[in-house]
Amino acid sequence: MIRCLAIDDEPLALQQLVAYINKVPFLELAAQCQSALEARQFLESDTVDAIFCDINMPDLNGMDFVKSLVSPPLIVFTTAYSEYAVEGFKVNAVDYLLKPFGLQDFQRAASRLQERLSSLHPSPFTLHPIEDDTLYLKTDYRVVKVTVDDIRYIEGMSEYLKVWVEGEAKPIITLLAMKKLEERLPAHFMRIHRSYIVNLNKIQEVNKNRIILDAQTNLPVGELYKEAFQNYLQSRFIK
Repeated sequence: MIRCLAIDDEPLALQQLVAYINKVPFLELAAQCQSALEARQFLESDTVDAIFCDINMPDLNGMDFVKSLVSPPLIVFTTAYSEYAVEGFKVNAVDYLLKPFGLQDFQRAASRLQERLSSLHPSPFTLHPIEDDTLYLKTDYRVVKVTVDDIRYIEGMSEYLKVWVEGEAKPIITLLAMKKLEERLPAHFMRIHRSYIVNLNKIQEVNKNRIILDAQTNLPVGELYKEAFQNYLQSRFIK
């Protein structure tokens, strides 16, 4: 996850920026601030991987704020004034979003953040999808063996996951990032929402933007994941 700080002195612009951050699965909102001075105070006691920062702000503008940081994180500038673009890239900004920008533009900037962060901190090893039929999950003070194909779906709740297994009334609750488990699961598991991964083999019905596993269980398909899921369905239609 990329921990982000959102800064904008306009409440509506800040609200939109926060909403976009929450729509991107690999971004995590650490804090939102309405001034660079408030952001500086936050950074005195906490750290982030990236900052989405407006430029035109009272007291201390975003450009001067970034220049004042001793070890600045990755920066994406947001502003209504295109003349700041060149200056933004002089401070090695990852991207520059010209207001008003939409979700697609924001996603592009987020992907650039992810690429830049990966190049700065390459993983020392690569975890591959599970090749056999089992995995082990820590829950409470135990380690539980789970048959992968028995997993119906996975539900995210803050930093924990609920792993719902066939035949079990209660989920296995484990302290684990959704992205980490997603990377290890085989191809018949799909992320369909920022809070859900589903075993595609367990789907009984699809009704509009809901996936139905049984009479009591239906899961939403998030806007960011709708296209990939529709492509999966199309590939399995008999024409």
